[in-house]
Amino acid sequence: MQREYDIAVIPGDGTGPEVVAEGLKVLEAVSDKCNFKLALHYFNLGAEHYKNTGETLSDGVLDSMRGCHAIYLGAIGDPEVPPGILEKGVLLRLRFELDLYINLRPVKLYPGVETPIKDKGPEEIDFVVVRENTEGLYAGAGGIMRRGTPHEVAVQESISTRMGVERCIRYAFEACRHRNRAKKLTLCGKTNVLTYTFDLWERTFNEVAEDFPDIKTDYVHVDALCMWMVKNPEWFDVIVTENMFGDIITDLGAMIQGGIGVAAGGNINPEGVSMFEPIGGSAPKYTGQNVINPIGAILAAKLMLETLGEPEGAQIIEKAVMKVLREDLKGTGAGKMGYSTSEVGDLIVKFIETS
Repeated sequence: MQREYDIAVIPGDGTGPEVVAEGLKVLEAVSDKCNFKLALHYFNLGAEHYKNTGETLSDGVLDSMRGCHAIYLGAIGDPEVPPGILEKGVLLRLRFELDLYINLRPVKLYPGVETPIKDKGPEEIDFVVVRENTEGLYAGAGGIMRRGTPHEVAVQESISTRMGVERCIRYAFEACRHRNRAKKLTLCGKTNVLTYTFDLWERTFNEVAEDFPDIKTDYVHVDALCMWMVKNPEWFDVIVTENMFGDIITDLGAMIQGGIGVAAGGNINPEGVSMFEPIGGSAPKYTGQNVINPIGAILAAKLMLETLGEPEGAQIIEKAVMKVLREDLKGTGAGKMGYSTSEVGDLIVKFIETS
C-alpha cells in the first residue's frame, strides 16, 4: 500500500510563499521517486489574514493541524504588524499548543558554499543544535508595571522544569547516538551566573548521561561557545541548550554554514505533529522578486521526510541540493545565486528526476 502523509502548509508572509512553492515542487518529485503520496492542506495564516480579520490562529485551524502528520511553514512576519503579535499569536502558540519542545537545527557547510570563517570547510562545520523550545524566557511569565511613567518596571521570568529539561536533554543524547559521528554532546549554559536555571540543567544532564555511556559529554559557557563556534567549529558534534541561548547560537550557526538562505530547522514533537521551516524569515524587501534562496525551505522539506520516516527521500533531496550548490549556484545570497528562486527549484527537481 502506498504511504500517504497529510501535510499542513502555511506559506505565510513575504517570500514565504515563494520558497514553499519550491520546496513542494521538490517534495512532489521525491514522492514520485520513492512511492509515497502527500496530501497538502493549505492554511492562510500570517500578516494578511491578521490585517483582514484581526485573527492570528483560531482553535479550529489548530485542531485541523493536530490531525496532520507534519506542518510545512514558509515564514511569519510583516513590518506593518507590530512585533510580537504574529510571533506570539501564531508561532509561539503552535509551539506551546502542539508541544513542539525540540528545536532541531543542523549546522552543516556543504561543498561549494562559502563560509566567513577562514581555513574552515565542510569537514570542520557539521554539527547539530538541540534547543529546548517551550520554556525559558519564551514561556511568557512576567509583566509591566507603571507603563509609560518614569517608574516603569518590566519583568520577564525564565522558567525551566525538570520534565522540560530532561526530555530535551534525553532527545539530544538519542540524536547524538543516532548521528553516530563524534558521539559527543555539549551542554551550553551559564552556570556561573544563572545559578538556579543551570544547576537544574547541569544536574539533569549529568544524571541522564549515565544512561548513555557511549556518548562523551562536556560543558561550555554560552559566551565561550560563541567564540569556539567561530574559531574551532570542528569541536562540536551535538549541542544542547535552553531556549534563548539556542535562539542566538543557531543564528550564528546559520552564518558559518553559509547564510540564512541555506539554513533549515524543525520544531519537533517526537510523539506528535512537528513543524519544519527555513530559517531566513519573511524577508519582505525581496517579496515577489523571485530572487530569494529556496535552499533553506528545501532542506526543511528534507528534515520533514527524515522525521516522517522517509530517509531515502531525505537523502535524495540532500544529494540534489549538494549538487546544485557545488556545481550551479554562484552564491547563496538573495539575487546572487545566478538563478532565480524558481530556477533553483527546477535545477534540484531536474537532478532528482534524472538521477
